[in-house]
Amino acid sequence: MEQMQIDDLGDALYLAMRERRMLSPLTETYPELTIEDAYAISLRFLANRMQAGEKLIGKKIGVTSDAVMDMLGVRQPDFGFMTDAMRHDEEMAISGALIQPRAEGEIAFLLNKDLRGPGVTNDDVLAATEAVMPCFEVVDSRVKDWQIKIQDTIADNASCGWFALNEAAAVDPAAVDLVNCEMTVRKNGSVISTGTGAAAMGSPVNCITWLANTLGAFGITLERGDIVLSGSLVPLEPVVAGDEMTLHIDGMGDCAVAFT
Repeated sequence: MEQMQIDDLGDALYLAMRERRMLSPLTETYPELTIEDAYAISLRFLANRMQAGEKLIGKKIGVTSDAVMDMLGVRQPDFGFMTDAMRHDEEMAISGALIQPRAEGEIAFLLNKDLRGPGVTNDDVLAATEAVMPCFEVVDSRVKDWQIKIQDTIADNASCGWFALNEAAAVDPAAVDLVNCEMTVRKNGSVISTGTGAAAMGSPVNCITWLANTLGAFGITLERGDIVLSGSLVPLEPVVAGDEMTLHIDGMGDCAVAFT
């Protein structure tokens, strides 16, 4: 794909986000769109956000669990970028900002060392992790009705929306069983889903390792101070203003969000 087309599509996705409107799937209009093209589009999308004053504070891996793969019809993980404008702890005013939001429960990693692939191992990830903590990511799609293929969600910054952390519940990664820890998610007081760390590619650590090595192929580093979202342990849940959600992770604690 020509650079001008890549720039135009990255700009179109950014404007769709700002104007809260949906686009037709890129893969319908451009069936030749490759994964490499899609990542280039996502970088243009990110450049628009940063030019508008947002600051890069982390990265995310998406589509890591069978539950999410089945819901979206996408069978491989992807990555996106997190900015300071995406973080909304405790309360999210989604009604005037997001388009078609869905909440998912994750484990977030806070890094105290750089990680750059290729060759990053799980031991490297654990050595570079200052803390892990419970997290809600609220994904959103600028693609109409979530009719996405892997290239669509990659181009759309891995369908990033907003996220919330509870840093007070942060723990040393060595203090929790990241494979077997159980997550329980409640919506408006009722349990709606459960999952374990193993739901995300066998372990959230596997996810961060994959991400570090995949980003390395694009010349991108997971940096000291980055917040890295490791992928959902439970199915996506549509949310609207008035909903309240909480999640509990054994060995960590809770994260709660009120949607307005």
